[in-house]
Amino acid sequence: MPQVERLSSIFPSVVGISLHAREDYQPSLTQGFDYDLAIVGGGIVGATLAAALKDSGLRVVVIEAQPQSVAVAKGQAYAIHLSSSHIYEEIGVWDAIAPQVEYFTHVHLSDAHCPHVVKFRPADLKTPVLGYVAEHRVLLQELLQFLKTCDHVDWLCPAQVIATHYHRTGVEVDIAPPTSAETEGGSTALPRTVRVRMVVAADGARSQIRQQAGIPTQGWDYWQSCLVATIAPEKFHNHIAYERFWPSGPFAILPIAKDRCRIVWTAPHTQAQALLKLPEDEFIALLQQRYGSQMGKLTLVGQRFLFPAKWMHSKQYVAPRLALVGDAAHTCHPVGGQGLNLGIRDAAALAQVLQIAQFRGLDIGDIQVLRQYQQWRRRQNWLALGLTDILNRIFSNRWFVVVPIRRFGLKLLQWITPLRVFTLRFMAGLSGRWSPTGLSPSDSKQRPSPHLVQQKIIFDNKG
Repeated sequence: MPQVERLSSIFPSVVGISLHAREDYQPSLTQGFDYDLAIVGGGIVGATLAAALKDSGLRVVVIEAQPQSVAVAKGQAYAIHLSSSHIYEEIGVWDAIAPQVEYFTHVHLSDAHCPHVVKFRPADLKTPVLGYVAEHRVLLQELLQFLKTCDHVDWLCPAQVIATHYHRTGVEVDIAPPTSAETEGGSTALPRTVRVRMVVAADGARSQIRQQAGIPTQGWDYWQSCLVATIAPEKFHNHIAYERFWPSGPFAILPIAKDRCRIVWTAPHTQAQALLKLPEDEFIALLQQRYGSQMGKLTLVGQRFLFPAKWMHSKQYVAPRLALVGDAAHTCHPVGGQGLNLGIRDAAALAQVLQIAQFRGLDIGDIQVLRQYQQWRRRQNWLALGLTDILNRIFSNRWFVVVPIRRFGLKLLQWITPLRVFTLRFMAGLSGRWSPTGLSPSDSKQRPSPHLVQQKIIFDNKG
């Protein structure tokens, strides 16, 4: 088989673990499995993983507790890094997403009223744009539409996982439908149990699958909450995103459409609650003070939302026949817009590891295979999570010793181009290695599948 021969030369090992095919391993269908893997959680990260596996030969079932209409209707919006846009481009869904998102070409970083502003430009990355802002409904809707064309994916929705039973060769997933026992398409009899080779937990920060597996986490609740609102400014945003640090917390402005911006206003819990309850005219008056006059008069569009800031990191991402992705593995402070992008990169990395194992005839649920994903992603995520925590703590205070130091740091960031470029590349997920084997860009033409490596760019900070 020429394809396997090429794989053995390109991927002789994944992070030092042998990938020689096992003679005793048999495909899932001959072992009586319903699917190769079950993705529990059909949000953006879970759907991204299912889409990224489209050329893997693996059979996937996505189990989602919410009806799709409810899941799509969430009002969130996210900064989408260049790494994430390239992942979606390689999957084949970006062309449908791109016309519905806004881009930004500049990022202005500043500290309260300090006149020194760090300005990140396209020239820093040698790219036309620095990133995008996408609404939740756009990303999930287009991913779901894409998955309708994928024969390898089945969707159980709404359906609730009530128990997982891990065995040496597979997992039994017990499923209970909602009380109405109705899916999006009408009344459907859902299976009571699904037999799979492995489970992927993509069910959020309070992951039931992670808790059932007994995987410990570390973390804390911040003293802050984040108020989110959509604003229609009088003047055009000029495709500029702003991150301004205040003693109470970061304040971000993201262009979300030609005539709208999304703000994320971080403040101590009591202050954030007060901002949420303020009459609209009083809220706009305070917002105008913090927002500045660069876009003229502001108008509030829709409702304001509030969520608490949290930091959490799972002490391990994998167990036998289980892998965690996205918020099930980690959550972080929203400064820098890292959260969803880390989850998207998790999905791309896990998809690649599973595809390599599948092509080599390995058991995808074997702990030695899954550890490659953990070794690849956990350090990267720890660095990103740590940076968001440090940034928030350094800038969210008035300590007289810290203020001049951090402002001098911003000056250095503006003056020293290599430092500015390194920082921007790290925050955008563009620095590090290509794959578990350190596959170089020159090897791309030798890959056996155009989607085996899910990205054109680097998405793991390995130096």
